[in-house]
Amino acid sequence: MKKYFVVGNPIDHSLSPKLHNFWFKENKIKAVYDKKKTNEKGLESVISEVKEKKINGINVTVPFKKLVIPYLDKLSPEAEQTQSVNTIILNNKNLMGHNTDIIGFTKAIKNLNFNVEGKKIFILGAGGVVPSIIFALNKMNVSKIIISNRTKKKAENLKSQFHNLDILNWGDIVEFDMIINATSLGLNKESINLDFSKFGRNKLFYDIIYNPTETNFLKEGKKLGNKIENGKLMFIYQAFEAFKLWHGIEPNINADTLKLLNND
Repeated sequence: MKKYFVVGNPIDHSLSPKLHNFWFKENKIKAVYDKKKTNEKGLESVISEVKEKKINGINVTVPFKKLVIPYLDKLSPEAEQTQSVNTIILNNKNLMGHNTDIIGFTKAIKNLNFNVEGKKIFILGAGGVVPSIIFALNKMNVSKIIISNRTKKKAENLKSQFHNLDILNWGDIVEFDMIINATSLGLNKESINLDFSKFGRNKLFYDIIYNPTETNFLKEGKKLGNKIENGKLMFIYQAFEAFKLWHGIEPNINADTLKLLNND
């Protein structure tokens, strides 16, 4: 039986096993998908198991999307450009790192009735998935991207990778059309202590967190009369692309898929 894992820390919140195991059953694939919590020291040995064919594929989540790169043989063009990997596969004896977050985010945003072209985007956070989001937003021709991170140096490192960024001190706030919470604040019901009330209504508040369904950040956005969206569709679309890479099959995304993830 084939084995697949999502690797990260924290990992309890991940619904990847639920989704992939559902698709295995639907597509009659003899495989199992589980979560694996590790630390930086344990990362190399987990990845080496793919090379040894003990594991057939790995998804990577925070905080390892960049840290896995030294252990890989090749990167897809998107993974190379963003220096971010979320899917690993063995390809002709080479460990190959892919980035399916870019297409996941792009499809999720295009699914909304919100055109980001020419818009001002404010991103909270600078780790994990942020390079993929910036890459996708640039492709969608936004007018400006502003980043604020609790550790300013991390945001400044991103600016050396993507030159068109504006960096803002954590706690400061500027006008925006769309604000994205790309921090882990909200996984454990924390609040982001920023005052969004002076920027009017009808903005898009987007949280990459999908479990819980509505973080305090999204609740605040809704209370102020804004459109809100969590990261569930991005999560589903990036998983769809990973599934396609591993199995050569496009799994169904339908009401049953969404209902499956609504149960948590």
